[in-house]
Amino acid sequence: MVEKQIKIIEIAKKFIGVPYKRGANFSGKPDYFDCSSFIHYVFKKIGVELPRSSILQAACGKEILPEKNFKNLKIGDLLFMRSDRGYYDDESFNGSKIYIGHVAIYLGDNNIIHSRKKFGGVIEQKIEDLIKEPNYEIVLVKRVL
Repeated sequence: MVEKQIKIIEIAKKFIGVPYKRGANFSGKPDYFDCSSFIHYVFKKIGVELPRSSILQAACGKEILPEKNFKNLKIGDLLFMRSDRGYYDDESFNGSKIYIGHVAIYLGDNNIIHSRKKFGGVIEQKIEDLIKEPNYEIVLVKRVL
């Protein structure tokens, strides 16, 4: 495993339990996250600058087509889902309309970490448990590391 992938796991897991707040902004150590501010903060800590919003984060990196059981995903890959709130963007995706409402970090072994209102904040979760929920199908996977 490469150093940045190890750091992603270490940093992200330190924030398990940090409360959720939609539109979270922070200047120092955050007291709360929404899904995209969590991604932005964790990646910034390892020296990777990503935009603040999930739809703009989805425009970064290399697209990965997930294989069955997600066996080709790597630690640090970003999984984008529709969710029940999301945004269309066709300019960043070569004229294709894509609906993004949620983002999570892949941790390996089919586990993700993300901040979600339903669970009160940052949690680690199995991909299968998330995608069986209505509106949480994966619409895009991006590799930024």
